[in-house]
Amino acid sequence: MKVLAINGSPRNNRNTAVLLKNALDGAASQGAETELVHLCDLDYKGCTNCLACKLKNGKSYGKCALQDGLSSILDKIPNIDALILGSPVYFGSMTGEMWSFIERLSYPYLSFDPMGASLFPKRIKMGFIITLSMDENRMKELGLDRHFETTAMIVSRLFGSHELLVAAGTNQWWSDDYTKYIRSTDEVAKVAEAKQRSEERFPIDCQKAFDMGVRFAK
Repeated sequence: MKVLAINGSPRNNRNTAVLLKNALDGAASQGAETELVHLCDLDYKGCTNCLACKLKNGKSYGKCALQDGLSSILDKIPNIDALILGSPVYFGSMTGEMWSFIERLSYPYLSFDPMGASLFPKRIKMGFIITLSMDENRMKELGLDRHFETTAMIVSRLFGSHELLVAAGTNQWWSDDYTKYIRSTDEVAKVAEAKQRSEERFPIDCQKAFDMGVRFAK
């Protein structure tokens, strides 16, 4: 059993990375072989729509033809049993790094037949871990929960079943000196309250991520 996690955050030791590491710890506790990749360490770009992956009988049919820092990671995907993608939410969506990865991962396996059948050689388990500082109520008001679920569903239909873990209300302040960025004392108080709520809730999200890893390895 091989489980690969992809961190779409520009930071490799903050909320998203911590949750991914907990998920991998859960998988490892069941004997799985695990690996964590930080996209911020790689030099790559998104899909260029060159269509080389769609050329019938072409050497890159069903495979991304671009050669860059992402190529070796994409080559590993057919040999794993579970894939967990993690990203913080920036401006209402996953990071640009994660979207570029999803483009490069998914498009080559989408056939041009009328049903859009998958060219991926097997079915694997997929996990999506999303972190955002917005609280859960506000997230639902804006419809972001449906956006995350739809994205997970569209991607996973090419690869297999999926689970979605949304960690809302996480602490976005990597520096304790957040007063430099807040304009009023009222806002400072609200940030302090949000940080306290995050400290109470984040361990619960970590346990959920760990349990996801356990289920994937089983």
